Amino acid sequence: MTKKLSAISDLLHHRARGLSKGEPISLPIMASTTFMLPGDPDGSHFYGRNGNPTIETVEAEIGILENAETVLFPSGMAAISAVFHTLLRPGDKVLVHADGYYNVRALLSEHFEPRGVIVEACATVDMADADLTECRLVMIETPSNPGLDVCDIAAIADRAKSAGAILVADNTTATPLCQQPLDLGADIVLMADTKAMAGHSDVLCGHVASRDTSLMNKVRTYRRLAGAIVSPFDAYLLHRGLETLELRVSRANQNALAVAKMLNSHPLVQSTRYPGLPHDASHAVASRQMREYGPIVSFTLQDRQFAEKFINNNELAVPATSFGGAHTSAECRIRWGDKVTDGFIRLACGIEPTEDLVNATENALRELGSE
Repeated sequence: MTKKLSAISDLLHHRARGLSKGEPISLPIMASTTFMLPGDPDGSHFYGRNGNPTIETVEAEIGILENAETVLFPSGMAAISAVFHTLLRPGDKVLVHADGYYNVRALLSEHFEPRGVIVEACATVDMADADLTECRLVMIETPSNPGLDVCDIAAIADRAKSAGAILVADNTTATPLCQQPLDLGADIVLMADTKAMAGHSDVLCGHVASRDTSLMNKVRTYRRLAGAIVSPFDAYLLHRGLETLELRVSRANQNALAVAKMLNSHPLVQSTRYPGLPHDASHAVASRQMREYGPIVSFTLQDRQFAEKFINNNELAVPATSFGGAHTSAECRIRWGDKVTDGFIRLACGIEPTEDLVNATENALRELGSE
């Protein structure tokens, strides 16, 4: 009996399988915006806003991981904006995470509420029991950023379907390798591919994926009309990152679990959040729907001064925002207005050798303790 290959193997060999003798193995960058178009327009390429071979190849690669039709955008927020603009009309009600990425709520507040969209927010841990009456769209982010709370995707999907709502899942923290929201009943999954998917902190990209062709046709039409097109050069960088995705995600997740275990037992750390820790409030749900638990560890020190010193003391933590890159980064999330304590740190683990990262983090705490 022939055994089925993994999605990663399919992704890595997706392009090579269709090549003819003499064609390049590496994905070419098709920079042209215009294409030969004699006669009437047909299904071929004719203008870059409608389609580009480089971009389409990367969409197909991500589609292998999502097992769904995929459309690329020039950032994660562009992907989110496309979904909102495609689906929401005046009078529609949206339920959104109260503790996930704050720019999602800012977008709804600044641009959709003034146009008559009704916006309600709910904590991630309460999503499974939230009132979905008359909701047009429900948006979840699990694990949430930066608090790392988890919600039961399948349970929410069942309730959303009963209520006639579309469930949108932001899967940026987990990636398709750790969690498959579409398999659990979500209608749409989206991601900031800027993070782990590209993985080198050098390109902005995002995607929307769904197994509902009618939804994806609307998303694709919106992209064409709005001009929210990713550059072929950026698509190529995303492609290059995807080829090492499994290796990078595996190391980053391994690092996060090891660092979380150390932090959880350290006397200077007041609290630690990581869904992979057995005692974590999110562990039970996360263990049912996630293969691994992501690269982010959140923890709390006594105050912001202590937290900033920790970040400066850690020789393997870059003081920066974002996550999913090759380098570990850390920041005090209160600086962005997140509802966290002063000493709350989001530590986004990179792909450094695990022992080195644990030691560097422990050394930074030791320096705090000696002051």
